[in-house]
Amino acid sequence: MSEVAVVTGGSGGIGLAIMAALRATGATVISLDLAPPSTDEWLACDVRDDASVAQAIEKVAATHGRIDVAVHAAGIARDAVVWKLAVDDWDVVHEVNLRGAFYLMRHVIPVMRRGAAGRVVLIGSINGSRGKFGASAYAASKAGLIGLAKSVSRETGRFGIRVNVIEPGWVRTQMTDSLPATLRQQAVNETLLGELVEPDDIAAAVVYLAGRGGRRITGQVMRVDAGQYV
Repeated sequence: MSEVAVVTGGSGGIGLAIMAALRATGATVISLDLAPPSTDEWLACDVRDDASVAQAIEKVAATHGRIDVAVHAAGIARDAVVWKLAVDDWDVVHEVNLRGAFYLMRHVIPVMRRGAAGRVVLIGSINGSRGKFGASAYAASKAGLIGLAKSVSRETGRFGIRVNVIEPGWVRTQMTDSLPATLRQQAVNETLLGELVEPDDIAAAVVYLAGRGGRRITGQVMRVDAGQYV
C-alpha cells in the first residue's frame, strides 16, 4: 500500500517540488492550499483557520484511510524594520507560518497515531536560527517552528511519529528570481558552495526524513543552505 502525504502550500515553488519528489517515491500526495497546484490531488485549505485544516485532514483520512507524511511548506513574509512593521503584517505571518504548523499537527497527529507511525516535516528557514535585518516577523515565526517541533517530538516519539524541521537558505524560486540581482548575489556570497539552493534540494531532504533514512531522526533541525548559515 502506498503512503499518503499531505503538503500545505503545495502550489508554491518549494511545495510543488516536495510534492513531485514524494510522488516519485510512489506516495499519494495531496496539496492543502488556497490555490490548486499544477498537478496532484488538491483540497482547498486555509492554514490560518483551524476548522479548514480539520476538514481537509478529515477528508484525506476518510478518502485514503491514513496519513503517513505531513509537510508544512506554506509560508509568507512581510518585511520591515520592527518599528515600521504593521501589527496586521506580524499577525498574518505568524498565522500562516507558525499557527498553520500547529493546526496541521493538531489534526494530523491523531490520524498518524491510529497508524502507529508518521513523519512530520516543517519547512523553516536559516533566518529562524540566525535572524535577518528587516525580517523580524518571518524570523520569529520560523524560530517558533523549532520549539514547536522539539516539543511535539517529545510528545509523539512513543507513538512512532517523528517531527523535524528543515531550514533552507535562499532558495531559487520564481519569487526570489524576481528580486534585485544585488540581493541574490549577496546571498550567493554568503554561501560556502558559491551557489543557491534549488527547490529540489529541499524536496530531497524531505524525502530523506520521510523515508528509511529518517527512521531514527526526530526533534532535529536540518539545514539545506549551501553553507549560508555558517
